[in-house]
Amino acid sequence: MVNSLLHRKEAIVLTSIDVINEFGIQGLSTREVARRQGISEGTIFKHYRTKNELMLAILDHYSQYDSDIAESIKLKELDPIEAIRYFIKAYAEYYQNYPQITAITQAYDVLSYDKELADKVKKIYQDRLGFIRDLIVEAQENGKILPNTDSEKLADIILGSFSAVCLKWRLCGYDFELKEYILSLLKIILDPYIIN
Repeated sequence: MVNSLLHRKEAIVLTSIDVINEFGIQGLSTREVARRQGISEGTIFKHYRTKNELMLAILDHYSQYDSDIAESIKLKELDPIEAIRYFIKAYAEYYQNYPQITAITQAYDVLSYDKELADKVKKIYQDRLGFIRDLIVEAQENGKILPNTDSEKLADIILGSFSAVCLKWRLCGYDFELKEYILSLLKIILDPYIIN
Protein backbone atom coordinates (compact mmCIF):
# COMPACT_ATOMS: atom_id res chain seq x y z
CA MET A 1 0.00 0.00 0.00
CA VAL A 2 2.74 2.47 0.96
CA ASN A 3 4.69 1.58 -2.20
CA SER A 4 1.68 2.22 -4.43
CA LEU A 5 1.05 5.57 -2.72
CA LEU A 6 4.67 6.59 -3.23
CA HIS A 7 4.49 5.39 -6.83
CA ARG A 8 1.31 7.41 -7.43
CA LYS A 9 2.85 10.56 -5.91
CA GLU A 10 5.96 10.20 -8.05
CA ALA A 11 3.86 9.51 -11.15
CA ILE A 12 1.89 12.71 -10.51
CA VAL A 13 5.14 14.69 -10.21
CA LEU A 14 6.61 13.18 -13.39
CA THR A 15 3.42 13.82 -15.35
CA SER A 16 3.34 17.38 -14.01
CA ILE A 17 6.88 17.93 -15.30
CA ASP A 18 5.77 16.64 -18.72
CA VAL A 19 2.85 19.09 -18.70
CA ILE A 20 5.16 21.97 -17.72
CA ASN A 21 7.55 20.96 -20.47
CA GLU A 22 4.76 21.08 -23.06
CA PHE A 23 2.70 24.06 -21.85
CA GLY A 24 4.97 26.06 -19.54
CA ILE A 25 4.61 26.56 -15.82
CA GLN A 26 1.47 28.69 -16.31
CA GLY A 27 -0.04 25.82 -18.29
CA LEU A 28 0.29 23.32 -15.45
CA SER A 29 -3.24 22.12 -14.84
CA THR A 30 -4.18 19.48 -12.30
CA ARG A 31 -7.03 18.58 -14.65
CA GLU A 32 -4.50 17.77 -17.43
CA VAL A 33 -2.27 15.84 -15.03
CA ALA A 34 -5.28 13.84 -13.82
CA ARG A 35 -6.39 13.15 -17.41
CA ARG A 36 -2.95 11.84 -18.35
CA GLN A 37 -2.76 9.73 -15.21
CA GLY A 38 -6.26 8.34 -15.69
CA ILE A 39 -7.28 9.52 -12.21
CA SER A 40 -9.57 12.20 -10.81
CA GLU A 41 -8.34 15.63 -9.82
CA GLY A 42 -9.48 14.73 -6.32
CA THR A 43 -6.88 11.94 -6.27
CA ILE A 44 -4.15 14.47 -6.97
CA PHE A 45 -5.39 16.61 -4.08
CA LYS A 46 -5.36 13.58 -1.76
CA HIS A 47 -1.59 13.43 -2.33
CA TYR A 48 -0.91 17.16 -2.69
CA ARG A 49 -3.36 19.39 -0.85
CA THR A 50 -2.65 22.42 -3.05
CA LYS A 51 -1.08 23.18 -6.40
CA ASN A 52 1.76 24.88 -4.49
CA GLU A 53 2.40 21.67 -2.57
CA LEU A 54 2.61 19.85 -5.91
CA MET A 55 5.04 22.51 -7.20
CA LEU A 56 7.21 22.05 -4.09
CA ALA A 57 7.29 18.30 -4.78
CA ILE A 58 8.31 19.05 -8.38
CA LEU A 59 11.16 21.25 -7.11
CA ASP A 60 12.20 18.48 -4.71
CA HIS A 61 12.30 16.07 -7.64
CA TYR A 62 14.23 18.61 -9.72
CA SER A 63 16.93 18.95 -7.04
CA GLN A 64 16.86 15.35 -5.79
CA TYR A 65 20.41 14.56 -6.95
CA ASP A 66 22.09 17.67 -5.55
CA SER A 67 23.28 16.05 -2.32
CA ASP A 68 24.16 12.78 -4.10
CA ILE A 69 26.40 14.62 -6.56
CA ALA A 70 28.11 16.52 -3.74
CA GLU A 71 28.59 13.27 -1.80
CA SER A 72 30.03 11.52 -4.87
CA ILE A 73 32.55 14.33 -5.29
CA LYS A 74 33.55 13.98 -1.65
CA LEU A 75 33.87 10.18 -1.86
CA LYS A 76 35.90 10.35 -5.07
CA GLU A 77 38.27 12.85 -3.40
CA LEU A 78 38.44 14.88 -6.60
CA ASP A 79 40.62 17.96 -6.78
CA PRO A 80 38.48 21.13 -7.00
CA ILE A 81 38.85 21.61 -10.76
CA GLU A 82 37.88 18.00 -11.45
CA ALA A 83 35.04 18.39 -8.94
CA ILE A 84 33.64 21.36 -10.87
CA ARG A 85 33.82 19.35 -14.10
CA TYR A 86 32.18 16.35 -12.42
CA PHE A 87 29.40 18.54 -10.99
CA ILE A 88 28.58 20.11 -14.37
CA LYS A 89 28.95 16.79 -16.22
CA ALA A 90 26.54 15.06 -13.79
CA TYR A 91 23.84 17.67 -14.41
CA ALA A 92 24.46 17.69 -18.16
CA GLU A 93 24.02 13.90 -18.27
CA TYR A 94 20.91 14.06 -16.09
CA TYR A 95 19.33 16.76 -18.27
CA GLN A 96 20.38 15.08 -21.52
CA ASN A 97 18.69 11.86 -20.38
CA TYR A 98 15.62 13.70 -19.06
CA PRO A 99 15.18 16.84 -21.20
CA GLN A 100 11.74 17.62 -19.76
CA ILE A 101 13.35 18.54 -16.43
CA THR A 102 15.05 21.55 -18.05
CA ALA A 103 11.61 23.19 -18.18
CA ILE A 104 11.94 23.72 -14.43
CA THR A 105 15.22 25.63 -14.83
CA GLN A 106 13.55 27.89 -17.36
CA ALA A 107 10.63 28.54 -14.99
CA TYR A 108 12.67 29.99 -12.10
CA ASP A 109 11.48 33.55 -12.70
CA VAL A 110 7.79 32.61 -12.88
CA LEU A 111 8.06 30.61 -9.66
CA SER A 112 9.50 33.65 -7.89
CA TYR A 113 6.06 35.29 -7.66
CA ASP A 114 5.01 32.95 -4.86
CA LYS A 115 7.01 33.38 -1.63
CA GLU A 116 7.17 29.70 -0.68
CA LEU A 117 8.17 28.61 -4.18
CA ALA A 118 10.57 31.54 -4.52
CA ASP A 119 12.30 30.55 -1.27
CA LYS A 120 12.66 26.96 -2.50
CA VAL A 121 14.02 28.01 -5.91
CA LYS A 122 16.39 30.48 -4.25
CA LYS A 123 17.74 27.78 -1.94
CA ILE A 124 18.30 25.32 -4.79
CA TYR A 125 20.05 27.96 -6.88
CA GLN A 126 22.14 29.35 -4.01
CA ASP A 127 23.18 25.86 -2.91
CA ARG A 128 24.37 24.98 -6.41
CA LEU A 129 26.08 28.33 -6.88
CA GLY A 130 27.66 28.13 -3.42
CA PHE A 131 28.95 24.63 -4.10
CA ILE A 132 30.72 25.78 -7.28
CA ARG A 133 32.00 28.95 -5.59
CA ASP A 134 33.43 26.93 -2.69
CA LEU A 135 35.23 24.65 -5.15
CA ILE A 136 36.71 27.68 -6.90
CA VAL A 137 37.90 29.08 -3.55
CA GLU A 138 39.42 25.70 -2.69
CA ALA A 139 41.18 25.63 -6.06
CA GLN A 140 42.55 29.11 -5.36
CA GLU A 141 43.80 28.01 -1.95
CA ASN A 142 45.48 25.00 -3.61
CA GLY A 143 47.15 27.21 -6.21
CA LYS A 144 45.13 25.76 -9.10
CA ILE A 145 43.10 28.88 -10.00
CA LEU A 146 44.45 32.42 -10.20
CA PRO A 147 44.23 33.97 -6.73
CA ASN A 148 42.77 37.30 -7.92
CA THR A 149 39.78 35.55 -9.56
CA ASP A 150 36.40 36.65 -8.22
CA SER A 151 35.03 33.26 -7.17
CA GLU A 152 31.43 34.49 -6.97
CA LYS A 153 31.47 35.90 -10.49
CA LEU A 154 33.21 32.86 -11.96
CA ALA A 155 30.59 30.62 -10.32
CA ASP A 156 27.88 32.89 -11.79
CA ILE A 157 29.44 32.53 -15.25
CA ILE A 158 29.60 28.74 -14.97
CA LEU A 159 26.06 28.25 -13.67
CA GLY A 160 24.60 30.99 -15.87
CA SER A 161 26.23 29.52 -18.97
CA PHE A 162 24.82 26.12 -18.07
CA SER A 163 21.30 27.57 -17.84
CA ALA A 164 21.73 29.50 -21.10
CA VAL A 165 22.89 26.37 -22.95
CA CYS A 166 19.91 24.43 -21.57
CA LEU A 167 17.60 27.12 -22.93
CA LYS A 168 19.38 27.03 -26.32
CA TRP A 169 19.10 23.23 -26.32
CA ARG A 170 15.36 23.41 -25.67
CA LEU A 171 14.85 26.08 -28.34
CA CYS A 172 16.82 24.01 -30.86
CA GLY A 173 14.62 20.97 -30.23
CA TYR A 174 17.41 19.11 -28.38
CA ASP A 175 19.31 18.77 -31.65
CA PHE A 176 22.83 18.76 -30.22
CA GLU A 177 24.65 16.79 -27.52
CA LEU A 178 24.07 18.78 -24.35
CA LYS A 179 26.83 17.16 -22.29
CA GLU A 180 29.48 17.58 -24.99
CA TYR A 181 28.51 21.22 -25.59
CA ILE A 182 28.45 22.14 -21.91
CA LEU A 183 31.76 20.44 -21.11
CA SER A 184 33.50 22.18 -24.03
CA LEU A 185 32.02 25.50 -22.87
CA LEU A 186 33.18 24.83 -19.31
CA LYS A 187 36.71 24.29 -20.63
CA ILE A 188 36.59 27.65 -22.42
CA ILE A 189 35.36 29.32 -19.24
CA LEU A 190 37.82 27.70 -16.82
CA ASP A 191 41.03 27.48 -18.86
CA PRO A 192 42.03 31.16 -18.55
CA TYR A 193 41.83 30.91 -14.74
CA ILE A 194 43.67 27.61 -14.26
CA ILE A 195 47.30 27.70 -13.17
CA ASN A 196 49.29 24.93 -14.86
